[in-house]
Amino acid sequence: MAGKREENPAGSSNNLRGDVLRVLGVLKVATVEQIQQISAPHLNYRHTDKPIPSKRKQARTASHTGALSDLRKHGLAENGGQLPGGDTLRNLTPMGLKAAARELGRPVGEMGNPARGAGRTGASHPMTVNEAVIALLRPKPNLSELASEPADVRAAAQAAFDAPAGLGTIASYATEVALPATGTWANPGKGGAQADIVITAPEDGVSLLFVEIDNCFESAQVLAAKIDKYMRFGQRKVKDVDGRERPMWRTRWWVPDGRHSDRPHPPLLLVFNRIGPRNPDTVTRQLAELTERHWKGTWYEGGFHMYDGKLPIVATSMEHLKEHGPAGAVFRRFGRPRNQTLLEAIGNPRREAHDVRKQAEYDARQREHKEELRRIAAQHRAEREASRPVCAGCGTRFTDERWKTVEPAGWDAPRETHPHLCDDCKQRVVTAERQVEQSGHEPQEHEQGVPEQRAEGGWLSRFRPGGG
Repeated sequence: MAGKREENPAGSSNNLRGDVLRVLGVLKVATVEQIQQISAPHLNYRHTDKPIPSKRKQARTASHTGALSDLRKHGLAENGGQLPGGDTLRNLTPMGLKAAARELGRPVGEMGNPARGAGRTGASHPMTVNEAVIALLRPKPNLSELASEPADVRAAAQAAFDAPAGLGTIASYATEVALPATGTWANPGKGGAQADIVITAPEDGVSLLFVEIDNCFESAQVLAAKIDKYMRFGQRKVKDVDGRERPMWRTRWWVPDGRHSDRPHPPLLLVFNRIGPRNPDTVTRQLAELTERHWKGTWYEGGFHMYDGKLPIVATSMEHLKEHGPAGAVFRRFGRPRNQTLLEAIGNPRREAHDVRKQAEYDARQREHKEELRRIAAQHRAEREASRPVCAGCGTRFTDERWKTVEPAGWDAPRETHPHLCDDCKQRVVTAERQVEQSGHEPQEHEQGVPEQRAEGGWLSRFRPGGG
């Protein structure tokens, strides 16, 4: 134990240090409170008995502060300046990024660069990016960690746990991702975009989503130029490892193929954080007009649009995103008249509804067709049963096999000797005829001068009164 304490003076566990590496590997730069909110959200509901907010915050973040101290000792993390409010920024060193890559299971080349010096300018944009990640992620508290807390605290944690879920885990996110229009992934050329956030959470219905954060300092024209870059990246094709040409983004991320030739580019979410002077409503309207050629789909008579080769663009505010999360109807897609949930906004619900309706109509036609076939088959069976032959001897209906035997066959087929008798009656007649042949003489009726034709029906005469 003493050795471990010497190696990690702050006493942090491997799991705790791993949590810090994963969060900073994604966010690049963050406060210790943001790290705690993502990796251990149950701590938000502890230490409520502390007298002032600063003391509660210090208690909540103490374990992660210790983990950062141990990571600094090993050269994996460092302080990156301070925010105006006094919070210290933390980031990873190049060696720390490599360690984070192992924790996240990502290639080192996808980790980006260390975020050194972010605190010198106040880090307003990185902090807004972090807020957006937390709002989209919506980490759930571990209720088992709060079993000994007061009832009101457990109730608050339960309410957060029961609220609509966010998207994925911290490993579903990446920040400051270059989207090269020229060059390579490792060495992007000019003309490309850089996504503030990239989300890959197919288990939650978001296979790939780019997120652009705006603090309301940029004009619609500047944002339109950024969207042009996103479009150029989406249109860029390269040769994949199998020698086939594919969109460049498909060589890094997996997205299901579109149906019926509808293959839009990955959607772009714009999050407006109103701390700058520009009105996001005005900017959004202008931006929609400036970029219409990129996002406007083709109308189909079925009541929906197709977006093959288009860039779906969705906008929301940071305020709405924090309050409602991805499940709230606070997202407006360019070209649509009302707000939707995020999944609806980046998807094509009218097309889905059309497909469901068409599938239902097809299924109904199939059921009607099968029912008609069953009715016709039943009618044919009834007509066949009505025409089934009846045995002239015993009155029973022929079996299918007997009926098939007595039906007319080809001209060279053997003639059926007793077509009006069932198998049993035929067998008895044939047996009687053979007995007659073996006796060497005709039956008594024939010896007394009964006409020949009665000898053929001698067995049947036993069914007459006085016969046999």
